[in-house]
Amino acid sequence: MDIAERSALKVGSSSRPAAAGRWKFLIGGLMIVAAIVYLIWTSATANAQYFMTVDEVKAQGSALVGRQLRVSGAVVGDTIQYDSENLKLTFTIAHTPGSQKEVDAQGGMAAVLHAAVVDPARSRLTVVYHGVMPDLLRNEAQAIVTGKMGEDGLFYADELLLKCPTRYEEAVPGQVDAGK
Repeated sequence: MDIAERSALKVGSSSRPAAAGRWKFLIGGLMIVAAIVYLIWTSATANAQYFMTVDEVKAQGSALVGRQLRVSGAVVGDTIQYDSENLKLTFTIAHTPGSQKEVDAQGGMAAVLHAAVVDPARSRLTVVYHGVMPDLLRNEAQAIVTGKMGEDGLFYADELLLKCPTRYEEAVPGQVDAGK
């Protein structure tokens, strides 16, 4: 073997470990990225909750019993009952559209909340909540309740998020005043 052949062998053999090192680095990096994507995906799906309208809840009925849900609707003011001794709050929400396009097409949120409350044909859902009665709970407030459907057809809320109808007065001042 002459010197040129030995040099070629040394150069070729030293480049193979470097290429193998690059592949190991690339595969390791891909595994780390895959692990991060998996953790994000499992975390997002574990915390996901169904966001439904009252019509959707009524349509699925007993299939939703015991499942964690988030439901939106308009508070029907004359159904609000509060037992301050036991901190038990019961009220009814009426169906409102789930799509912002539908809300806009019907004249905005104030008009939608008012129409939902005054229409006796709208689907309704009774909500039971244990805790202090929120100040914003009133007629035509937008309620977003998080909890579970009971076998008795009642929605047992763990959380209440309420948006007062006065929040929408600027959009439709005459409508809100007329509904009072």
